Amino acid sequence: DGVVVSEKVKSNNLDVKIPESELEADEKGAEEERPRESDSNILDVSSDHPRDKHISIQRHLADLEKLADLREDEKKPCPLCPEEKFKACYSHKLHRHLQNLHWKVSVEFEGYRMCICHLACRPVKPNLVGDQTLAKMGAHYHCIICSATIVRRTDMIGHINRHVNKGETESRFITVRAPKSYEVVKESATDVQVLPNHCTPQKTDSYFNPKMKLNRQLIFCALAVLAGERKPIECLDAFGATGIMGLQWAKHLRSSVKVTINDCNENSVTMIKENCHLNKMKVKLNIKEEDNDGTVGDREENSDTIEVTKMDANVIMHLRSFDFIHLDPFGTSVNYLDSAFRNVRNLGIVSLTSTDISSLYAKAQHVALRHYGCNIVRTEYYKELAARTVIAAVTRAAARCNKGIEVLLAVALEHFVLVVVRVLRGPTAADDSAKKVRYLIHCQWCEERVFQKEGNMVEENPYQQLPCDCHGSMPGKTAVLLGPLWSGALFNTGFLRRMLLEAVQYGLDEAQPLLKTLACEAECTTLKHFSTHSPGDENKQEECGVYIKTPNTSAESYLVHGKRKSEELLRGAAKRQRAEHSAEHPPFYYNIHRHSIKGMNMPKLNKFLNYLSEAGYRVSRTHFDPMGVRTNAPLAQFKTVLMKYSTPTYVGAQAEGPVHLPGEIQVGEEVPAAAEIKEEEAELAEDGKSGVVAAVFTQSYPTHCAAD
Repeated sequence: DGVVVSEKVKSNNLDVKIPESELEADEKGAEEERPRESDSNILDVSSDHPRDKHISIQRHLADLEKLADLREDEKKPCPLCPEEKFKACYSHKLHRHLQNLHWKVSVEFEGYRMCICHLACRPVKPNLVGDQTLAKMGAHYHCIICSATIVRRTDMIGHINRHVNKGETESRFITVRAPKSYEVVKESATDVQVLPNHCTPQKTDSYFNPKMKLNRQLIFCALAVLAGERKPIECLDAFGATGIMGLQWAKHLRSSVKVTINDCNENSVTMIKENCHLNKMKVKLNIKEEDNDGTVGDREENSDTIEVTKMDANVIMHLRSFDFIHLDPFGTSVNYLDSAFRNVRNLGIVSLTSTDISSLYAKAQHVALRHYGCNIVRTEYYKELAARTVIAAVTRAAARCNKGIEVLLAVALEHFVLVVVRVLRGPTAADDSAKKVRYLIHCQWCEERVFQKEGNMVEENPYQQLPCDCHGSMPGKTAVLLGPLWSGALFNTGFLRRMLLEAVQYGLDEAQPLLKTLACEAECTTLKHFSTHSPGDENKQEECGVYIKTPNTSAESYLVHGKRKSEELLRGAAKRQRAEHSAEHPPFYYNIHRHSIKGMNMPKLNKFLNYLSEAGYRVSRTHFDPMGVRTNAPLAQFKTVLMKYSTPTYVGAQAEGPVHLPGEIQVGEEVPAAAEIKEEEAELAEDGKSGVVAAVFTQSYPTHCAAD
């Protein structure tokens, strides 16, 4: 009747419980009760009664070692090999044996590892030479679902896949659940459970990176600004992992947002639900799912409800429309851009985080060409080059869906590239955005750069577009064509100001300094001239048809329904925006260290910014490079101002052996203050040398050296 009776079998002096279906073939009585598949090497036992799982099926490598620890001797045998195959040894050698010969070739399924087994569990047909039966008792695997024994690893993987396709994922073994060793991490008043190896994406389903806290805060500020424009908005976290981002949205913005957290991994979805309950949030499941434990149906909805879905990100973005979509896959986001722009609503926001910095930062240029269709090289402005590469891919994906974009924010830091764009529906907006994707001419000698002019006509000498004269003074070809890249603005000043206000309101301390730098960079001004309060400009600021909310304007003033009215509004908004914000920030930046003059001490960065500003150029610092200067000055003028205010170091002067005086300025030091000069003069006056010192400090150093 299919009932299995467990029996103790003594192997390697260990008492191990194994099913009767796994006894040796020489027990003829049990052999009649077991059904056998004739055309395969699989011994299957079909029983609805649970049984003890085989010792080769474990969760951790340490569990296998514990089976060997049952023996109190100093030398311990392998629990999965007979004595004839592997003799008892010390623990360190046994650990290597279990790891290399059993654990590495195991088959994983739902947290369990089906390790390879060398015990006499599987009946083998008798060989011509009867003495070689034991030698032919080869390695095999035990299925965790149906207790079948299979020889090859590839056959075992296919066997498990057939179970999954049939919907048979429940194990028939009596499995004792291991206690969950979760860690609770708190970020922005939100608690999430993570696994101990949560920082390694290859080894865990619940990937949580604490270094991406700044990225999550920036995305939250962008969503908070959008929530202030229209309520409620439907937002999607397409790659939930632990659900930390969606939980922060729902916990702080409450009824302003309807949060959907999606992940294609079943373990991640389970952890997202547990984290929702941990933060006292209700879970809204799909119609197909039935779960009455702390969940609500489609009819009951409130501000503390989060919808959790389990499907591919492309599928959910094809099926449903959202106002805010965030993409944060492991690596590049280009595979999900077409789906994201397909159903995103007009004037909605799409944000994407790209972590494939090896290709974006020109370390793997062939990968950047394959993923983004862009040719890039390593330059001094490589981080901004990466941001413009991603935006160019976003623009092309939006244009394929007859949508245009406006870049609200572009951040490139050490671990990620974040791009936030607003979606503008219509072919006109798509054409305007597509025209801003151009090629870049980059000089490899002086690193001067300029975007190629609009038009399809081929120029006879494209080097004429570069401001530098390296092509005439240097042999060979000096420039390279990079791109296609986004040539428009990377920031929206009004949006960044409102993000800064949201960061102050919600106490996001890490995002505030960066947002201030971004706002200064968007206006191309220094921090001294930046002001967070500009009441005179608030009523004038307009972003692609969306008026900034002021006390004199209501929420309905910028929501115009109807296709024709919205297009007219966008056209009028674009005209007014060109008139008011005609001066975009200049593209790219220069590194002051890269262009410093040898043998000269360059001025401090803040002083150099003032010098460029006094020369009549727009100038600001940039978040892409701490020593970078964003300015509309050509490289030649940049070097001229840098040379003018640099001081010589006089390294070679002391090498020639001039007369060294105690009051002389050392290498790399600035001119001493007047008080220090007087002190040194007083000290030397006692020795009768005050006249010499006075002559030294009243004349310049070249004159003094010539006198010597």
